[in-house]
Amino acid sequence: MSELHTIRCVACEGGVPPLTKDEIANLQSQIKQWEVSQDGKFILRRFNFKNFYKTMAFVNAVAWISNIENHHPDMEVGYNYCNIKYTTHAIDGLSKNDFICAAKVDGLEAELL
Repeated sequence: MSELHTIRCVACEGGVPPLTKDEIANLQSQIKQWEVSQDGKFILRRFNFKNFYKTMAFVNAVAWISNIENHHPDMEVGYNYCNIKYTTHAIDGLSKNDFICAAKVDGLEAELL
């Protein structure tokens, strides 16, 4: 697990540039199963589960992380899957917050999958 899961998000109200390709590549190496969009504006990952209950437990845990970090993903949820997409809307691209939250979500995997 990366050190990202130990860091807290910093509020982003805009006025800062999105991460560069090199910064994204460095952070992505710490959350290996997440994909970066071709335009470099978001990261995404699909999680698969054995049943609806485990899916909903995961979604609720992600919601808890999002509330604590005040950084919220877009999620697509079905019976046994959840697609998560992180971006920083205020800068129309990726920030370190996206990678911090992705790492924290990855920490849920051992507990729920």
